[in-house]
Amino acid sequence: MGAQPENVIWEPSERWVRGTKGDVTVVDSRRPILVWEPGRPVPLYAFPEQDVRTDLLRKAARPPTGRHAGSTVFYDLEIDGEVTGNAAWSYPGDELAGYISFEWFGRDVLDHWYEEEAEIFVHPRDPHKRVDAIPSSRHVQVEINGTVVADTRAPVLLFETQLPTRYYIPREDIRFGLLTPTGLRTQCPYKGTATEYWSWAGPGDAAANVAWSYPDPLPAVREIKGLIAFYNEAVDIILDGERLERPVSPFSELFS
Repeated sequence: MGAQPENVIWEPSERWVRGTKGDVTVVDSRRPILVWEPGRPVPLYAFPEQDVRTDLLRKAARPPTGRHAGSTVFYDLEIDGEVTGNAAWSYPGDELAGYISFEWFGRDVLDHWYEEEAEIFVHPRDPHKRVDAIPSSRHVQVEINGTVVADTRAPVLLFETQLPTRYYIPREDIRFGLLTPTGLRTQCPYKGTATEYWSWAGPGDAAANVAWSYPDPLPAVREIKGLIAFYNEAVDIILDGERLERPVSPFSELFS
C-alpha cells in the first residue's frame, strides 16, 4: 500500500476489470489499483495507461477544480463523435503517475463495468468491507408516526460495515395497506438492484421511499430475497422490546 499527497491511499487489485460504452471496450485491465480519496467512503479504480483506450481521451475542455484529491489533469471521452466531458483524470504525484481513473458513482460515463464476468454497479466493491445477511428469531417491530407497520419474529439482519444494521422483514409481517409503491429503482454493488420502494400512506407526514426490497439480490445476500427493509434513519425500530435510537449515516441526508 502507498500514500499520495493529500492522504490518498491505494492498493493493488488482482481482479480483471473492464469498462464499456456501447460496443467499445474503453478499459480492459488485469492490474488495476483501488484508490481511496480523503472524504470518500468508497474506493475508485485506477488503471495503467496501457490498459485504457487513451486514443479516445482528450484533454478536458473545461476541467473542474477541487475534485479528486487535487487532480489538475482531466480528460473528455469521445466515441463516434459523442463527447462526455471530464470523464477521466490522472492523479498528481509520482506514485500514481501513469494511471487513469474514470468517473463512476453518480455519473454514467461508461455503460457497464465488470469484475471478471460479473457486472458491478455504482462503485467498486471495497475489499475491506463486509456485508452479511443472517436469519434471526429476534422480535422486530417498525413504527411510523406511532403506528406499527411491521411486526416479525423471523427477520434477516443485514450487517454492513460502517452502516446501520438493516432489518429485512417477511412480506406476511408487513401491513401493506399503510404503504404505497413509488416505482423508485436503485442499485448497490453488494446487494444488487432494488426494484421495489414504498412510501408511507398512513396518517401523518413521513419521508418518501422509506422501505425497499431486492426481488433478486446478489448470491452473497440471497437471504434477503423479497424481504422488506426500512430506513432506520426515518422510522422507529423496536428490537426485542427496546426502542432503538435513529442512527446517523450517509443516508440521513435523504430525510433531513
